[in-house]
Amino acid sequence: MENEKNWQELRTECASCEKCGLCKTRTNVVFGDGNENSKIMFVGEAPGEKEDLSGVPFVGAAGKLLDKYLESIDLERKDIYITNILKCRPPQNRDPLPEEQDACIGYLREQFKLMRPKVVVCLGRISAMRLIKPDFRITAEHGKFFEKGGVTFCAVYHPAALLRDPRKKEDMYIDMRNIKKFCDGTLEK
Repeated sequence: MENEKNWQELRTECASCEKCGLCKTRTNVVFGDGNENSKIMFVGEAPGEKEDLSGVPFVGAAGKLLDKYLESIDLERKDIYITNILKCRPPQNRDPLPEEQDACIGYLREQFKLMRPKVVVCLGRISAMRLIKPDFRITAEHGKFFEKGGVTFCAVYHPAALLRDPRKKEDMYIDMRNIKKFCDGTLEK
């Protein structure tokens, strides 16, 4: 296709984005990280302070916890691709505004088109509400699989939520194990 971008073109375009006011307060655009050919795409809501400073998603305390969950199912960052709906940090890590999500969602769609993942794992409620369904309830629907346009989506607790409420950590482990089984074709339905 003539209009289809490659990864480098998309990265370059995103780096100079001024579609919303977050471009004025960002240190770095946080485009994404990992294996661009992976069958698993993890999508959070927006970068935090450490991510804004480094330009890499999920590098703070929540990211370190996510790395431990990946290790527990024999995956590493190089085996998956991870990004956010927003590519710039909202001030004080507030929830992304709908208009900010609308301004930025095109970059995620392009990443998705380039990657063609087998499964999209939403990290937390906000990502799930945007990508799976607007009334998504993370406590009731985490770990469930949804088919949309021939692609499987699921949501897990955001790692930051697990840092605030460690009682959910076992649920996260079960969900992550099932995601791995799904990707390996060994999940019983």
